Amino acid sequence: MYILCNRPHGTLYIGVTSNLPKRIWQHRSKTVRGFTAKYNVTRLIWFELFETMDLAIEREKQLKGRPRKAKVALIEDGNPVWRDLFEEICG
Repeated sequence: MYILCNRPHGTLYIGVTSNLPKRIWQHRSKTVRGFTAKYNVTRLIWFELFETMDLAIEREKQLKGRPRKAKVALIEDGNPVWRDLFEEICG
């Protein structure tokens, strides 16, 4: 499960994938048409790993159901400067 933004405190996108580096690369290179390409949402600012896709989807739904303020609080608790984590997961 991951959260992307276009800039600190900007537009947020929450998604799930079984291959995080590949999926983030797809968002960054805009090979995936849709919301993230339209709004240039390419910065990986939060991610959580799960044993099963069902658990990841459950967490995604939980976060999507929360107010923006709660999502921002989660991000800032673990990534207070909204640093792009993409290089960290690829290194």
